[in-house]
Amino acid sequence: MSEKTKRQRGEEKIKDVYAGDVITPPEGHAFTDIMLETLFADIWTRETLSMRDKRILLIGMIAAQGEQDTFKIQVKASLKRGETTPEEIRELHILIAQYCGYPKAAKLLTPMEEAIAEAQEDLENSDK
Repeated sequence: MSEKTKRQRGEEKIKDVYAGDVITPPEGHAFTDIMLETLFADIWTRETLSMRDKRILLIGMIAAQGEQDTFKIQVKASLKRGETTPEEIRELHILIAQYCGYPKAAKLLTPMEEAIAEAQEDLENSDK
């Protein structure tokens, strides 16, 4: 597969993974080029795990690191793509608190609720 084709596949997949909410990085920066050509073109397109399985695992790993912004992005994308429901996200948050600790989980509460509200608003607006 040519590098351009691999990059295009990565660009398509990043748009899919993030429900169109993440801007595709321009070509020419080694970090983002490798990310698109490896993470999105190769890893996210593998079929052994479903997108939902990958997303739930990713949400848990990001929560364990206490990454509030990335957590919000992942939660919102999972909701917009129909991979999870608000109730499932809130249930994941309860589980995250038990395994990652209450201080980390407490910091994720606001971004989680913001993501739920924003995803619901985006979905409602797309139906119009």
